Amino acid sequence: MSTPPQSLSGQQPQPQGNLSPSNYMIFVAFVAAIAGGLYGYDTGIISGALLQISRDFGLDHQAQELVTASILAGAVLGAVGSTRLSTRLGRRRTIMLVALLYIVGVLACAFAPTAFWLGAFRFMLGLAVGASTQIVPMYIAELAPPDKRGRLVAYFNVSIGIGILLAAVVGYVLQESWTWRWMIGAAAVPALILLLGMLWLPDSPRWLVETDQVAEARETLEQVRETSREVRREIAEIRAVQERLEDAPTGWAALRQPWLRPALIAGLGVAAFTQLSGIEMMIYYTPTFLAEAGFGHSSALLAALGVAITYLVMTFVGKLVVDHVGRRRLTLVTMPLAAIVLLTLAAVFRWQLGGEHHGGLVVTLLLLFMVFNSAGIQIIGWLVGSEIYPLSIRDQATGAHAAMLWGSNLLLTGTALSLVSILGVGGAMAFYGLLNVLGVLFIFFFVPETAGRSLEEIETSLRQGTFLKRSGR
Repeated sequence: MSTPPQSLSGQQPQPQGNLSPSNYMIFVAFVAAIAGGLYGYDTGIISGALLQISRDFGLDHQAQELVTASILAGAVLGAVGSTRLSTRLGRRRTIMLVALLYIVGVLACAFAPTAFWLGAFRFMLGLAVGASTQIVPMYIAELAPPDKRGRLVAYFNVSIGIGILLAAVVGYVLQESWTWRWMIGAAAVPALILLLGMLWLPDSPRWLVETDQVAEARETLEQVRETSREVRREIAEIRAVQERLEDAPTGWAALRQPWLRPALIAGLGVAAFTQLSGIEMMIYYTPTFLAEAGFGHSSALLAALGVAITYLVMTFVGKLVVDHVGRRRLTLVTMPLAAIVLLTLAAVFRWQLGGEHHGGLVVTLLLLFMVFNSAGIQIIGWLVGSEIYPLSIRDQATGAHAAMLWGSNLLLTGTALSLVSILGVGGAMAFYGLLNVLGVLFIFFFVPETAGRSLEEIETSLRQGTFLKRSGR
């Protein structure tokens, strides 16, 4: 095995061993997607740790919301702030810096002396979470071949599910043997693995062309494409797009160009409904909701573990089918079913339906919601943001996309317990069900199908005004 390149050098790492281009691309996606696992674990661990944290620091429900949501506030800023880094340093080196911030953040949280400092350090950790969600899907998408882009970017979603599941396992199995400090601090290990793993990976060919490193971009594509013809065609497409950008506006001001508006509406809307559909609310607060519904502490944590397992399994299923079924169609099938489940759950809570089987009915509906939500909108939420924006604004737009995701998450998480206290659990579920209905309408009218289209083809359709004409309607 050769010596890895310097972490901040411009050298391109060589593929490991004798991996085929297809398998090497899987290896690249697998390593980069560790950042998704860190996101899932660092946000999900609060579900099992919050009960201990509240006891240690004497937190009421509003203080619990602040500690929980502080990581999300940091994620909003991290998503926007990382755009300049990814432009100047490249995707790979930015991910390495994010991994370093993950390590520092989780260790600082683990040693926090008060609730105030825990919230402050979780805000710092959120900077890494937001940055990773801006940069990693884009990095994978810019390296992946068009016909496999969906399933490769979806490694990020699957990794999120693994992180959430590990957080749930730790929260349930180690509740009595680990303190919340150990629960949070354990994430430093995968963060270190991510940092070291990125040493071996190539940079984005789109970024390399953008920075006049065409030869290096060609070498990178030769590592992840099956034929020289594919490499030549893709380099030509990237350079053609790049040439059009020479006199085009750049930076955040470029987002105001009228021809970009359909992509921004579609992408930012999908980002918002990815969170407003209620997924993070379920992950963070399932034990709390069930405790208020009369479940015991152990039963509530066990149900949270079931939610995490379902999330992981269904994101993997979504990964397998998203390139075949299509992004738009998959969401239009699953999201209405998620809305029906939430409205049914609202009725079950409101009128205590199910009799002696009430508890089992509640848990079944929670799991069904996770089935439909995880396999649909959760898959395309990150995927669409990595492929729908043109190269000239990709850094800024993916930053805005991630900021919208985290801003929506912050809004939902920061108000969930208050909403439950006002409307009851049933009323809250009805509210989230209606948000899913709005999401279905938005996808139907404003989001096109992008499966099987190269990033350059998607950009060309925007310029030609045919962006929404291949939506399948």
